[in-house]
Amino acid sequence: MSTDIKRRRLRTIEVEGKVMPQSSQVSQAKQPKVIVAIPCFNTESFITDVVSKAKKYVDQVIVIDDGSHDSTAEAARAAGALVISHGTNRGYGKAIKSCFEAAKANAADVLVILDGDGQHNPDEIPKLLTPILRGEADVIIGSRFLAKKRSMPRYRKFGIDVITFLWNFSSKVEVSDAQSGFRAYSKKIFETFSFSERGMSISIEILEKARRSRAIIKEVPISCLYAPSTLNLKAIRHGLSVALSVVRVRLKNYPAQVEQR
Repeated sequence: MSTDIKRRRLRTIEVEGKVMPQSSQVSQAKQPKVIVAIPCFNTESFITDVVSKAKKYVDQVIVIDDGSHDSTAEAARAAGALVISHGTNRGYGKAIKSCFEAAKANAADVLVILDGDGQHNPDEIPKLLTPILRGEADVIIGSRFLAKKRSMPRYRKFGIDVITFLWNFSSKVEVSDAQSGFRAYSKKIFETFSFSERGMSISIEILEKARRSRAIIKEVPISCLYAPSTLNLKAIRHGLSVALSVVRVRLKNYPAQVEQR
């Protein structure tokens, strides 16, 4: 964990005229445990760097290997991550569910989720962590549209704009990036919610349940790198599928699960 983050999270007390860090010898409040969970599928080229950078800011890094055919799991372990393997590819929705389950199983107080393919910059983790640690929010979204510099392909931006519009429509709680995979969650979010969506629409399901439960949702600007790509039939089908899922999720009757502050 970086020195800067440690300073923010480590309280000090005065002992015999000296400022001393609290330790097991002195009564102290429990410091929040922060875990990064990284859903992965065939990301051996990137995962070592992602895990190594993420470790500077958190207490534990967990990689969810969603049935990769390459050496993603081995590379993640070598970099110092705890690896949870699905064995077979179960999809993004199941990988995110495993992130939440791993956070609970490992007694996390804050969970950060980011992609393992190099799109997200782990050095931006503190941006998402700070509002959660201060108690200012329950969900922090790393928004690709609040950053000054953007490198997103136009067809991707159009698709995300449509999905975000559908989620924002007729709502008092609005966001600029409903599909961002770079997020931070407070303990009461990942300990309370359960999910049914299997694909990318789980990102919407999480936000919808949080919004209906009156959880506090905020955004911070992040950067994002994209590999060269072009619009194809698969991308069109994927976009349409997620857009329809947004409508379906919004029409579902989810019970409130988190008390309003």
